[in-house]
Amino acid sequence: MSDLTPLKNLLVEPKHIVITTHHKPDGDAMGSSLGLYNYLVQKGHYVRVITPTDYPTFLQWLPNNPEVIIFTEKPEESKELIAKAELIFCLDFNSLSRINDLGDLVRDAKGKKVMIDHHLEPEGFDDFRHWTINACSTAQLVYDFIVNIMDEKDVINKDVATCLYTGIMTDSGSFRFPTTTAEVHRIVAELITCGAENSKIHQLVYDNFSENRLRFLGHCLLNKLEVFPEFNSAIIVISKKELEKYQISTGDTEGIVNYALSINGIRLAVMIIERPDKVKLSLRSTGDFPANEICKKYFNGGGHRNAAGGSSDDTVDVVREKFNTILPEYKALLIQ
Repeated sequence: MSDLTPLKNLLVEPKHIVITTHHKPDGDAMGSSLGLYNYLVQKGHYVRVITPTDYPTFLQWLPNNPEVIIFTEKPEESKELIAKAELIFCLDFNSLSRINDLGDLVRDAKGKKVMIDHHLEPEGFDDFRHWTINACSTAQLVYDFIVNIMDEKDVINKDVATCLYTGIMTDSGSFRFPTTTAEVHRIVAELITCGAENSKIHQLVYDNFSENRLRFLGHCLLNKLEVFPEFNSAIIVISKKELEKYQISTGDTEGIVNYALSINGIRLAVMIIERPDKVKLSLRSTGDFPANEICKKYFNGGGHRNAAGGSSDDTVDVVREKFNTILPEYKALLIQ
């Protein structure tokens, strides 16, 4: 963690600020971004959130979501805001490749870059850094930034609390992942005290899907799930035609890989999806199995030890076959 005193001094006077996060933002990305937004606007700053791409409808209820600009829909406005920004907060990513075409714009921007993140191996594009892999979420780090760096716990109102609770809840797997420490529970208790309605937030995020999404989930579990007991692994492979058949939209595939991991004895779950541009992979694991190592070594990706992602320019069939060679390599770790 770098010395953030100069950043704190910069934020004494109103600034033009852009907040951005990774492509296809999830609950932590949007929760931390809008949580920080709702904090900064209270302090008189001129703030906009710019996402590289669209994001799930089940996150679009977050406080001040209408203020979010999607770069692919408004590229010129986004470019102007980034060029004008005195500070650019980069949340929930540590490599500019994770924000697609926004990456070069942010890199070349004159404004100071602030990275708040919990992923491994930061690229180093930032001027200020609030980072640790020990946090369960970026939203937890935004809370820490507001409370312990800025010393402004009293500014956490209901809107800020709601956003940060959403980010922590989603990235901690509803508080069940190993990074959910006693401190995390103390933080979410404070957020509830500040106005976050925990049961309502859970309902809006997890009980807010389309009928098509539910039928697609059934199809995945009934027809697409392959279990390999000799490797304690399970794989789900989805084609582009299946996505079209069920009219799958952004966010509809999120969390499905976890169902494969919930099978008794399974240590590694893999979901392979044929997207229009690339084949995307989501890996989940238990214990100390390094899902991120597989993504980094074979699929141009990375992430956390137990939750990682990657992509490939190969066909979906080639990617699937590749796992036939990868799994034996990791057999000793998978069956221990």
